[in-house]
Amino acid sequence: MRVAETVTRKAGEEFVKPGGLVEVRFVKGQSLSLTASRLLALMILTAGGDAWRDVTHRMRKADIRRGHKGNERIGDMLEELHRTLFAEDDLSWRGRRATKRFSLIQASWEEVEGNGRETGWLEWQFTPDARRLIQESETYAVMNRQAVLGFRSAYALKLYEEGALRLHRRQPVWKVDLIGLRAALGIDPEKYGDFAQLRRKVLNVARDEIGQLAHFTCDWEEFRRGRAVSELEFRFTPKGAPAQLATVEENARHGAGRRARREAIVEQVVTPSPSPAAVAAPSPVPATSDGLWERFPSGRLRFGETEAAARLIGQRHGGGWDVDLIAEAYRAHMGDRLGRLSGAKLERSWRGFCEAFFARRGRP
Repeated sequence: MRVAETVTRKAGEEFVKPGGLVEVRFVKGQSLSLTASRLLALMILTAGGDAWRDVTHRMRKADIRRGHKGNERIGDMLEELHRTLFAEDDLSWRGRRATKRFSLIQASWEEVEGNGRETGWLEWQFTPDARRLIQESETYAVMNRQAVLGFRSAYALKLYEEGALRLHRRQPVWKVDLIGLRAALGIDPEKYGDFAQLRRKVLNVARDEIGQLAHFTCDWEEFRRGRAVSELEFRFTPKGAPAQLATVEENARHGAGRRARREAIVEQVVTPSPSPAAVAAPSPVPATSDGLWERFPSGRLRFGETEAAARLIGQRHGGGWDVDLIAEAYRAHMGDRLGRLSGAKLERSWRGFCEAFFARRGRP
């Protein structure tokens, strides 16, 4: 918790998750969805060094919903956190081995909004069992907020937490049997009964996402008993400096197109076929022979070759903001200067403004 408090004071993208919460396993047949897992991570990030205290924590709803306009999903995520049970080995009152089941969230308060307002706060308390796990943890995982919010697979996020914990322990190997793996990742016993399916649907997806978003890579070796896979040994390897920089850049980019970038699929802009009237009329924004603009589009970036090129740059460098919103701000910012730019200078100016727009405002 001292480490968590120190990291929180830095106000960066990193935060600490106690090892006890990383290693706690799901009750058989239960798991958290990706959105609920992200919410739990944000709760731990917000609580920081006070997570073990018997106090009420709070955060703005706007910090949870990210780009969504409404708050209707927050209630569903909270209810999922309340009803999901975790398990750990313990002793009964007679001193015999027993399995203890508990939840992590004791109570929560969600402000009810009126008059169409989309502001509000969320409050919550961790259960005594959760606070005990947090307080007694002697190890912790250092995770990146952008990476956590960027994962598209709940299994990848959980494996990322396991890797971050073991790398910090300087024990980058995790050997686990299939039952333990399913319990740790929250894989339903009825799903992926064939290991080939488990490898394709869970492990390969998690490995690829971790390799793109985390500060380390993940791979595994399979051990068989007869013809069946019985155990796996995961190895987490820190990335070198160039790969780390590429990861930071990827986390800063919008999630749209991330899978295409991961799979090295070339993004192409499809230009709609112009209507007969558009063919007859002269183009309002003529493009130069090398594909750059003679002047910036004056309307919405929807149809036309120049508009499509401007839209693609806005999507790639605008951090997920609406490209027409960025274009309107760009025209207002440039004023009369915009008419004096063309070709490569105009393209660089537009791209730089998109990057600056995203850097100033963060993600939508």
